[in-house]
Amino acid sequence: MYCAHDSQVASPVLERFGDLNDIEVLARYDTEANKSLGLVNRLRTERDRPQCDVFWNNELLGTALLGSEGLLSRLSSGQSLRRGASDAVQERRLWVEFGGRIRLVVSPRQVDLSESDVLSVLERGDLSDVTIAKPMFGTTLTQYCAWGEAWGLEELKRRHRSWLRKGIRYVDGNSATKDLVANGVCSLGFTDSDDFFVAVDAGLALHAEPVRVSGKTICIPNSAAVIQGSRQPDLARRLVEYLCSPEVELELARSPARQIPLGAVDPQSLTEEVRALRRWADDSLELEPLLSMRGRVLEWLRRDYMT
Repeated sequence: MYCAHDSQVASPVLERFGDLNDIEVLARYDTEANKSLGLVNRLRTERDRPQCDVFWNNELLGTALLGSEGLLSRLSSGQSLRRGASDAVQERRLWVEFGGRIRLVVSPRQVDLSESDVLSVLERGDLSDVTIAKPMFGTTLTQYCAWGEAWGLEELKRRHRSWLRKGIRYVDGNSATKDLVANGVCSLGFTDSDDFFVAVDAGLALHAEPVRVSGKTICIPNSAAVIQGSRQPDLARRLVEYLCSPEVELELARSPARQIPLGAVDPQSLTEEVRALRRWADDSLELEPLLSMRGRVLEWLRRDYMT
């Protein structure tokens, strides 16, 4: 397996699956700064000689890209998909979605962080107290794709360069953005709900609201797929099915990450924190249509990033 999820969360899940099936799951993880993107690119270069059976991605667009390029194997008709999955996803059945995270805008005190208010902050003359992860990777890339789809790519480029001139802090990951706000260096930051709860559990006072684009929340699911050419397709499909099972969804929801069950899980089995996140997730932006924008955003950033 190639796994873009945090190893401390993923490893117990994979070990339990191995114990249940009397096998060993060998997982290759990637770094915080470039995980998901690095593994997606690795899978693309290995297309003719696949080295893994299952890809557990911590976001969706990279998985959708692999599906569009024929690198994913079709799942069986009995395998569970995300509740409310679109007809197109139901028809293709190339991956499953589970354990969502919400993109959040966080601040050290309770303030109005509606979509229009956040955009107003980003129009200020000095943005040295605002932080976001580098947009070439992970969930920040998805957020940039959503902005690009909503505003148009040229307008996103204009705003990005304006933010750079105004001193916005681009850092190596969502954890770093959370730390800058929690430590009082920045007054506003963009991160994910799992990183936000790290701060909450450490006793830090942070306020959070969902990032909204065109009135919709950005909820980014985990995704899992069987790689085309897998040498163990039956076991691979069994593992994918296990990852989106209610058992694993509840485990992820009860973990420090508080990931949001996206399948058929009884809401009463969830904490109020996770139920609140799930209500936000129910009003989420459809991500798969952002795939074409992902390619355009990455092409631009690779050519012009941070200049």
